[in-house]
Amino acid sequence: MRFTYTAAPMRVVFGAGRLAELGAEVERLGIQRAVLLVTPTQAERGAALAAGLGPRGAGSIPLAAMHTPVEVTEQALEALRRLGGDGLVAVGGGSAIGLGKALALRTGLPQIAVPTTYAGSEMTPILGQTQAGQKQTIRSAEALPEVVIYDVELTLGLPPALSATSGLNAMAHAVEALYAPDANPVTSLQAEESIRALAAALPVVVARPGDVAARAEALQGAWLAGVCLGAVNVSLHHKLCHVLGGSFGLPHAETHAVVLPHAMEFNAPAAPEAMARVARALGVSDPVAGLFALSRRIGAPQSLAELGLREADLDRAAEIATASPYPNPRPVTRQAIRALLGAAFTGAQA
Repeated sequence: MRFTYTAAPMRVVFGAGRLAELGAEVERLGIQRAVLLVTPTQAERGAALAAGLGPRGAGSIPLAAMHTPVEVTEQALEALRRLGGDGLVAVGGGSAIGLGKALALRTGLPQIAVPTTYAGSEMTPILGQTQAGQKQTIRSAEALPEVVIYDVELTLGLPPALSATSGLNAMAHAVEALYAPDANPVTSLQAEESIRALAAALPVVVARPGDVAARAEALQGAWLAGVCLGAVNVSLHHKLCHVLGGSFGLPHAETHAVVLPHAMEFNAPAAPEAMARVARALGVSDPVAGLFALSRRIGAPQSLAELGLREADLDRAAEIATASPYPNPRPVTRQAIRALLGAAFTGAQA
């Protein structure tokens, strides 16, 4: 066995009510003028958290947008300079976390991430940003937050539908980590536990959104999935989702939820050991069928058509996805990917 494993140098603060320690974490990093980053719909929360930091709060920038458009990052950079910020606090899902990473890459400022979904981006050195209709990824240690605060209470208000898709998005990170070309024993253990935790927690979270114990288990599963995503390279599933999101504007978590079982189905013959681990984590004999069943059980969308993709877009999506494919256990051809996307478009299970 040969492998290389690099651990991310991050401080993780996990548990219910830990957002109360934000001021202490800002102070510990030596930040004098922290700027809060949120989406426009969370503008009030951003302003309130900035005010709560007292003299160390410089204000908020409510500009974060899905797929981290470069033009939004440039607007936020101007606002950051006007506020005189010397540190970043991103609060929200992948959009807010992505903006924090984009700004940290450009400025070198320290950042604190406070996730409110199960996206997992906060644990990775990967920045996915969109420019001119194309989503590109950058991997740099400079994008990593110095501190991540996982406050379980912040996920209690996550609607059941978004909890389901965000959780499957996290699970996709763990599944791909199991058959990544640079997989290693540490991430494989983390990935399997992540899948187990998410599979156990998501049905409860969807049925009883206020169940704190289930929310904590889901958030822990998402954390582990994010660690996996940051430690190894992604494959076909993420490539397809980057294309569908960056080039066709499909929503991030929902797209991951739809594509995951189809990408698993495609790769299963070439990744038997990974599929055995997924099956064990799900508690089923057939991992692909088990994931399709879990997705239906928690009410996740089942087709790309539901998300607004047009059938006329499938050929173009297959072309983009195979122009510069990510490493994948099964060889990627345009014809095969077109068939995969066609099945995902209708929601058909082979």
